[in-house]
Amino acid sequence: MFGIKRVYEKPGEDDDMRVLIDRLWPRGLKKEEAEIDYWIKEIAPSDSLRKWFAHREERWEEFKHRYKIELKEKKALLIQLRDLGRTKKVTLLYAAKDEERNNAVVLLEALKEK
Repeated sequence: MFGIKRVYEKPGEDDDMRVLIDRLWPRGLKKEEAEIDYWIKEIAPSDSLRKWFAHREERWEEFKHRYKIELKEKKALLIQLRDLGRTKKVTLLYAAKDEERNNAVVLLEALKEK
């Protein structure tokens, strides 16, 4: 089972495992206060894709498409996350301000696909 939250949100009772999925450490967040179980930066969008997207709403659909292509090359990491999600509630953590258009939304879609 999976969920998503901004990394700045405090853990809830239903957060069994909190996994940061951004390439960069979130601004203003101290590691000792983050309450993160794993940081899988390798599953994040590439630097070039992240910079191209720049959280511009008009680029969202193309970002989703390109990121899903990148995720096809990261099957081992997807399997690792799926395996964690079989036994625990895994909360995917992201730092972006936009709660509807971010890499966690795309990753969650990919995890749900067969």
